[in-house]
Amino acid sequence: MTVKGLFTLDVETHSGQEMILLTDQVQELIKQAGVEEGLCFLFVPHVTAALTINSYLDPNTSLDLVDEVDRVIPTRVDFHHILDTPADASAHVKSSLIGSDLTLIIHAGLLLLGASQGIFFWEFDGPRSRKVMVKIIEG
Repeated sequence: MTVKGLFTLDVETHSGQEMILLTDQVQELIKQAGVEEGLCFLFVPHVTAALTINSYLDPNTSLDLVDEVDRVIPTRVDFHHILDTPADASAHVKSSLIGSDLTLIIHAGLLLLGASQGIFFWEFDGPRSRKVMVKIIEG
């Protein structure tokens, strides 16, 4: 296996919670790296954000996901750890449950995703300037 590069995607979020589609940006990095077969690792170095794969075809899917995660983990004042705000505390829990990394297969120069699947950055405590680290490995 050959490491082809470590890349950083800059992500600007505009609301407290939102999902931003990153698939095209990641695919462009794979193209720049010239990898036909390999792996793509994505990592979010933030404790109040996450990465997930879901359908991008209907923008209401993201709205439903945000609403349902909020229903399960609402912002509230009885968290044990509220160093900043109650939203920050609930964001820590959401991030841990959704996850901060993804591993994807690269085949024929493309991410191996289902027809309606996309890579989403998920903001839980914005708006903020964020980063997503992308490591591409050939082989």
